[in-house]
Amino acid sequence: MKIGFLITARLKSSRLPLKILKDLNGKTVIEHIIDRCKKVQDISEIVLCTSTNPQDKPLLDIARKNDIYYFNGSEDDVLSRLHQAARLFSLDYFLSITADNPLFSIDYANVIVDTFKRENNDFIKITGLPLGSAPYGIKTSAAEIVCRFKSQIDTEIWGYLLDRPDFFAVKEIKAAGRLNRPDLRLTLDYEEDYLLLNKIYNSTEYRGVLNLFDAIDFLSANPDIALLNKNCLQRYLDQNTKEIIDKEFTDKRDKLLEIQAQVYAGQAT
Repeated sequence: MKIGFLITARLKSSRLPLKILKDLNGKTVIEHIIDRCKKVQDISEIVLCTSTNPQDKPLLDIARKNDIYYFNGSEDDVLSRLHQAARLFSLDYFLSITADNPLFSIDYANVIVDTFKRENNDFIKITGLPLGSAPYGIKTSAAEIVCRFKSQIDTEIWGYLLDRPDFFAVKEIKAAGRLNRPDLRLTLDYEEDYLLLNKIYNSTEYRGVLNLFDAIDFLSANPDIALLNKNCLQRYLDQNTKEIIDKEFTDKRDKLLEIQAQVYAGQAT
């Protein structure tokens, strides 16, 4: 069984230009993410998944500098990019995080890995963590089924395509204890997000990687800092797109089941 960690990264952000190259206590945002990925147990490859657009070329240099792989795929079809990377590196399963989440939970990434070892899940999601702290777990064959079935091309927000218990083995893991803080926002989209993350990284002692527990404790002790990004709006899949996807899964159910059978038959040969 091969499990990889795929980092989705591009340099196209308009709300906060070049956000993943911003400095957090001496390292770029994306380098913090790479460092965290390296702490996750039993990962065979770490792959920076970016696009074929020339503007993303600096990310290839970062991958080389940090001794990880990179993959150039579709600009807009993120799920297809992830699937192609997983196939290229012969991964059975992969974890995924976007490059604007420099405080994803290493502990729950390890939980995902352990769960894949024990159970035959297609999609694993973590709920209850601060926004931006939850990696996803995906079975490569499940991603292939969706990519062969879907008509959506823009899949920057792709979880809705896999979070379908009627078709896939979906597992939800709820964060517990001090890490259960869905009220906190630790992702990077706006200047206010950067101010908050910068405060955390420059005010909390750590070696190597910053512990998410310590980051949460810092914000609990400094509620004024925790509120810096309270007015930042998170982008979610719009209702119209959800309805289009729902209709496709309903209207083309037989086609999806046929693709599933083909994929599973191919695995058995």
